[in-house]
Amino acid sequence: MTTQSKPSVLVTGGAGYIGSHAVLALKDAGWPVAVIDNLTTGFRFAIPEGVPLYEGDIADADLLARIFAEQQTVAIMHFAGSIIVPESVADPLKYYHNNTAKSRALIAAAIEAGIAHVIFSSTAATYGIPEVAAVNEDTPQRPINPYGWSKLMTEQMLADVAAAHPMNYGVLRYFNVAGADPQARSGQSTAGATHLIKVAIEAALGKRESVSVFGTDYATPDGTGVRDYIHVSDLAAAHVLTLEALIAQPGRSLTMNCGYGRGFSVNEVLDAVDRVTNRQLDRRIEGRRAGDPDSLISDPAHLKATLGWEPRHADLDTIIAHALAWERKLTDLRGAA
Repeated sequence: MTTQSKPSVLVTGGAGYIGSHAVLALKDAGWPVAVIDNLTTGFRFAIPEGVPLYEGDIADADLLARIFAEQQTVAIMHFAGSIIVPESVADPLKYYHNNTAKSRALIAAAIEAGIAHVIFSSTAATYGIPEVAAVNEDTPQRPINPYGWSKLMTEQMLADVAAAHPMNYGVLRYFNVAGADPQARSGQSTAGATHLIKVAIEAALGKRESVSVFGTDYATPDGTGVRDYIHVSDLAAAHVLTLEALIAQPGRSLTMNCGYGRGFSVNEVLDAVDRVTNRQLDRRIEGRRAGDPDSLISDPAHLKATLGWEPRHADLDTIIAHALAWERKLTDLRGAA
């Protein structure tokens, strides 16, 4: 597919962490791309030069209709939403509103405009606490928090809508997303972020006093929870491949796990941050958080077989080094603001 023949893609939440990397991946591959973001948690500086930014809400049907017409949108990558699990427990209606009701509004506007393809940012949280070591797409989905349920409801909506209308979809269930663009064009910028690698790097740079380790009595080799960390740029590449697959086969929809199939414990991650930064983190041992599984690891076989996806940054030290470079740049950006 030549650059001239590539259709326009609208990225919702494209000023946020993962969405901005998808924008970069699309732009690098020659796709016409536009962004809608209300900038509640996103950042204007995350939008590359030349990419139209529509500041507004994904539930604004009139705005969406205008964007679709102006951009001649053919596909949507949907990242907009709320993502903090403990907050979803404390304020479930916020999550059902932002993640489910607004996704319904977006899908309705897409159908009204004849949008043919939707790629949805879902999560391994839809599996809850799985009973298997490596989670594949057939593992039962039993969310244990409103965040997971809000995402699973949107997955179901997409399946039902695709059965009733000429639209196909890609659902990508993320495991633990980490790192930053290798060229330091974007990264995790949210203040007070809860991602372990982000928190640890902030502590290494003196932005936090310590790093909390929540639980040391899990059924894992060192007692701390094990997670599958995927580099955000590898994840963004999977979105572009999914888009190409949906366009190539309009009658087929796809659901795929996004991870590396390898897990690292909290202590292993913190050891790697110590190693990459050449500093010793202050680790504070705290009690377990409710609902945290011992281990959560992806089986990415379906993603690889379906799309031919192969990760380029599947190395923990590389992920941390890219996140570190971004954190240093972010300090400069905020200092200049």
